[in-house]
Amino acid sequence: MSSETALSPVTLALPSEGKPSLSVEVLPYGVTVHKLLVDIEGQIHDLLIGPEDAEDFSDKNHRFHNTIVGRYSNRIPTGKFNIERNGVKSVFESIANPGGNPAASLHGGPKGFDDVEWKVSVPAKATLFSEKELASLAGIESAVLFSHVSEDGDQGFPGKLLTEVVAALLPPKEKASVDGEKTIGSVLLVYRAKLVDGKKTVTPVNLTQHWGFNLEASIPNRDRTMLTVKNHLLDMKDATHIVEVDKNQLSTGKLLPVKGTPHHHGPKLIGERYPNPGYDHFYVFDRSAYDSVAAKSPGRVDLKDLSKLDLINQIIDLHKKKATPLADLSSERSGLKLSFYSNQSGCQFYSGIAVTADSSRKKIHGGEGILGTGNGYNPGCAAFFEFHEPLAAFLNPETSFSGNDTLLTSDELYNNWVLVDVKYRKPKGL
Repeated sequence: MSSETALSPVTLALPSEGKPSLSVEVLPYGVTVHKLLVDIEGQIHDLLIGPEDAEDFSDKNHRFHNTIVGRYSNRIPTGKFNIERNGVKSVFESIANPGGNPAASLHGGPKGFDDVEWKVSVPAKATLFSEKELASLAGIESAVLFSHVSEDGDQGFPGKLLTEVVAALLPPKEKASVDGEKTIGSVLLVYRAKLVDGKKTVTPVNLTQHWGFNLEASIPNRDRTMLTVKNHLLDMKDATHIVEVDKNQLSTGKLLPVKGTPHHHGPKLIGERYPNPGYDHFYVFDRSAYDSVAAKSPGRVDLKDLSKLDLINQIIDLHKKKATPLADLSSERSGLKLSFYSNQSGCQFYSGIAVTADSSRKKIHGGEGILGTGNGYNPGCAAFFEFHEPLAAFLNPETSFSGNDTLLTSDELYNNWVLVDVKYRKPKGL
């Protein structure tokens, strides 16, 4: 069970006429985004599924719901691996999760980054950002820093790893509506990591946020169809391939084209040609689409260049210049829309196929907020978007168009970010 401080939320908010138009609550436990609240003309929407009470995130029914995942996202084979980058070598031994598939290590192993308490501070205390970047962060009114040290050998990973995560809210790009659509604000997550052993080593690092969205669950007088995302429209037209997996859901090292399959979201309703039992696939973005967003924000940076970095400003500039999103999720019924940007070369899209009714459903979503009553969420209740490099990219580098094999040496800085624009268009008939 987590400590009381781990479950005390950090609230970030954008003010609008005396009340938040957009706010998030983030727990130090697993950097868990407990709530993403939008105020639409006095109607509050919580866009994330999850339990009513923060303490229930430690229950098996809510493992990985809205948390950070690390040190390594997704599934990698269990076993011992000799790894090398730039002449630096080490040995990595991945560990299976208790009660899981013994052939796979999932989301960082038995006790990953999702299951630890992170230290909370202000962005000015960050050590993995340049002076220019700290100045940029100082200009953001609503931001917080989370940090964690993973010791050498933690879950089988070599090297002592310091990780810092900045969570922030950005005000809208424009105050007025554009073609009837208004941007309410944006959520920004920036992940940095560095080996701090003081010795030459190399380790796999591949972080993400495992958050699940439903844009209709908070609609008053909802019906059961609003507790699924099958009527949500997904536009991920620049995702041209998925990673092929074997019977253990491990990468085969091959990419499969999505054209002509249910995985071609170009755009389409999620429920259209819905596969059985649902979506749990890694999508690789077209190189040109990826480059348009991420070319100036590499996933690894030489530490000697840290003082020269100004990547936060580049993200803010991208935010202002209306770049093409890598993914759009929208609902006609609520009028809400999320636009995703990232410097990662792909995204795991998961439709919550393992979610059970024994989970706790938030009261704002019509639930009782109690575990084990059968009144929780069901499979298909959310769209999880986990931006990271392809699963086991250090074993299958050919699956990553970015060329990032997810190996980090003691001479490098890990750099990963995701930006989510929250938008609203008044639904037809209202």
